[in-house]
Amino acid sequence: MTIKQRILTALVLLPLLILLLGFASPMVFSVFLTLVLFVSLLEYNKMGLAGEHGLEQWLSAAAGAAVVPVLALNQPELLVPLYTGLYLVLALLFLFRLPPIEETHHRLGWLVSGTVYLPLLIGHLVPLHQLAYGKQWIFLLLIAVMACDSMAYFIGRKFGKRKLYPAVSPNKSIEGAYGGILGAVLGVLFAKLFFLQAIGWFGVLGIGVALGVFGQLGDLFESLLKRACRVKDSGTMIPGHGGLLDRLDSLLFVFPLVYYIAKYGYGG
Repeated sequence: MTIKQRILTALVLLPLLILLLGFASPMVFSVFLTLVLFVSLLEYNKMGLAGEHGLEQWLSAAAGAAVVPVLALNQPELLVPLYTGLYLVLALLFLFRLPPIEETHHRLGWLVSGTVYLPLLIGHLVPLHQLAYGKQWIFLLLIAVMACDSMAYFIGRKFGKRKLYPAVSPNKSIEGAYGGILGAVLGVLFAKLFFLQAIGWFGVLGIGVALGVFGQLGDLFESLLKRACRVKDSGTMIPGHGGLLDRLDSLLFVFPLVYYIAKYGYGG
């Protein structure tokens, strides 16, 4: 996974992402988000279960991805029957397609946790996109998290000496983490200057620090899961970046945070 590969992939994908976020209708955005969630859930399921329980992996991914159209149609009450039906189906499949009994709780628990972890976090993008300035807030969070990741990487390589959390992510440093927070603040400052002037100067600092911290916590949590599964990447879908889930790790904890900031802090 070289810097050159990362840059080439970003040069191709970033313009497409900007066009999608800037000009796509709510329906197109929801379809795109549904596909992203479905692929991410497949990667997550395979990461923990490899080739076992293929039917259950696909069913849980499909049900989890259905959260996006449910929210897009403003029918959150359908989430209860959706999840109830999924858990009943999974329970029956595990009962009658019996795995090694001592592995049942691990395997079933992995599938169940995925349908909570990814759909409920990514799902916050749906109401965020529907806010008056929702697109601008989505641009803000993407810019801030990308700046956070980049600054953490380069400052960590240049100045990193103290390990941040070696049991989970041995290459990350405390100096890199501080650099990441600085990068997120600069990303929010960029958003304020160019397309979200409603954010005050204290807001730039507060939101930037919060996004920098939560982005890196999301990254660390994804690293924890990958180490538990003994895999380096969640997949191979994106050249130079691993799987789709590998590109979402720093964003997952940020999605709900930005939604609640935009909705309740800025009258969205």
